[in-house]
Amino acid sequence: MKDLLRPLYSAGYRVDLFLRVILRLHHVAKRRMFLLDQLYVGGIKVLHVVLLVGVSIGMVVSLQTGIELSRIGQQNSIGTLVALSMTREMGPFITAIVLAAATGSSLAAELGTMSVSEELDALEVLSIDRTSFLVVPRVVALAILCPVLTILCDAVGIVGGGFVARSQLGVELSLYYDTVLEALQTPAELIPLPKDVYCGLLKSFVFGIVISIISCAAGILARGGALAVGAATRSAVRDSIILVIILNYFMTWFFYRQ
Repeated sequence: MKDLLRPLYSAGYRVDLFLRVILRLHHVAKRRMFLLDQLYVGGIKVLHVVLLVGVSIGMVVSLQTGIELSRIGQQNSIGTLVALSMTREMGPFITAIVLAAATGSSLAAELGTMSVSEELDALEVLSIDRTSFLVVPRVVALAILCPVLTILCDAVGIVGGGFVARSQLGVELSLYYDTVLEALQTPAELIPLPKDVYCGLLKSFVFGIVISIISCAAGILARGGALAVGAATRSAVRDSIILVIILNYFMTWFFYRQ
């Protein structure tokens, strides 16, 4: 029975932690140094990974779709497909997966170590709000980093796709970038950004919050020594990726349903 109730307790704790973070968002100003530290740890240290994966994905999408389009003489449209694929889906999704694997696991391990060594209990004894002190800067940092890294991932993916289009498919770069800009002309209703870019950034914002909440909750709930820290890290990455995939589907359906 305990094994059946544990996932429900964990899910409930994540929701409770998210609500407590929302109620403490006004503490961000006084936690700004911790926020800057998390921005560096979660962003700068994984930037090269996001850029490498982003340009590789853009090149693969360009090559695979370009080969099929060239069979029907439509390879000049490759810019449209690469731009829409990167901004709508691949950019936000790939960035979220990288952050879940790198930053999310780090958050879970760090807080898990503090939990099993009773440092979190010591904060409570000192009457320090551990949600404000530890969780809020991490959640806000990842909510900022995920959209920023997504923009960079989109950009390098489109550039990588252009390189393949020129070298492998014989498409002029001027024509490629013209089709890219044309594909991203659909305006959004709420924000003066192209709809596909806006939707991708909103996805990444949600993904950043989800990854940080799940990872922090997994670390705080860790109990029982080093093995518990490993289990918390594993569950944080696993649950983050699963929820990102599920949310990605429903958000895509919401934005692009007919």
